[in-house]
Amino acid sequence: MADPKVIFSTALLAAASSIILAHNHPSGNHEPSQADIALTKKAIQAGSLLDIQVLDHLIITPDGTYFSFADENLMN
Repeated sequence: MADPKVIFSTALLAAASSIILAHNHPSGNHEPSQADIALTKKAIQAGSLLDIQVLDHLIITPDGTYFSFADENLMN
């Protein structure tokens, strides 16, 4: 599981105003897990407190398919 503290420490060091999260699913299933959904919500909340917008969360598979939380209107 990704740690928002680590994610945002990197963003803060870079003085980022926004970030895009991305990770792979080696299984080839591009559908988000409950853990992926929970992490996205947690990251959006943390980013809001830090004034760093989370623009999207991408799940990428080895065959080139992907899932975009933004494309699916799940970034709220």
